[in-house]
Amino acid sequence: MGRVFVVALILLAVLLAWPMPRLLPRLNALRSVPAAALLLWQSVSLAAVASGLLAAPLAVLLYARATSGHHDPDPGKHVTLLLAGLAVTGFLLARLLLQGHRIGTDLRRGRREHTELVDLIGIDDAALGENVRVLAHPTPTAYCVPGSSRRVVLTQGTLDALDADQLEAVLAHERSHLRQRHDLVLEFFTVLHTAVPVAVRSTAGLREVKLLIELLADRWAVGVTGKRPVATAMLALAEGQHPASALGATDDAVIRVEQLAYGTYRRRLALGTVLTAMFVLQLPGLLIVATLVS
Repeated sequence: MGRVFVVALILLAVLLAWPMPRLLPRLNALRSVPAAALLLWQSVSLAAVASGLLAAPLAVLLYARATSGHHDPDPGKHVTLLLAGLAVTGFLLARLLLQGHRIGTDLRRGRREHTELVDLIGIDDAALGENVRVLAHPTPTAYCVPGSSRRVVLTQGTLDALDADQLEAVLAHERSHLRQRHDLVLEFFTVLHTAVPVAVRSTAGLREVKLLIELLADRWAVGVTGKRPVATAMLALAEGQHPASALGATDDAVIRVEQLAYGTYRRRLALGTVLTAMFVLQLPGLLIVATLVS
């Protein structure tokens, strides 16, 4: 019976790492509950990692049980098998940690350098609030630079293009990214995205996570200024660009405006999504326990 649970754990890892990141972006209804949807994405990702890391050691345990005839085989008699299982898990874990280190280092270096740049060439406008820098550039652009020295960056073109309410909406949107540490959420998914083989990666999945983060910040801004200033400011800044290490609007302005215009918060969907996320997160643990006690 334990063999069934191990096979189920392997299939779960494959399912959550491959088809699921391609299926979830098609569920457009989840965009109306971005916080719950991000929780589901995180649960799927964590469950996939846990399943992948623990499948090999459990398979080794089952083989040792079958060959020794004991439920709790002596590890000293199965050193080769034990090392093989740990090697597979160690390789996967090392790849995750290495990607986490690389991406984290690159992002923090880029943010630090960009912060130094905007502090050098930008204008500190006290009327806009703390840690806001204005760049003398005609293209309307707004983004934030997370980190220990966080900044909200606007261009002069943004100030010229937006009225007071729209500007307040933009500042609320960018500050929500900083306060809620959306950069850490995006970094987590980027690490997982780059850690898996290229053939398995889902570009649509990572793009959907970025969209959900923007929708979450939009909802925060709506609570400050209302829908109209957020939507009109979004369209005014649709062509703006931002550095890769910063958080800024994506090219999904039309989708975001549609969500503001027609999307309504659906409590039942949010509750169902959260419950699904909790269930998915528990699946690897249930299969692991079932294997150990079988």
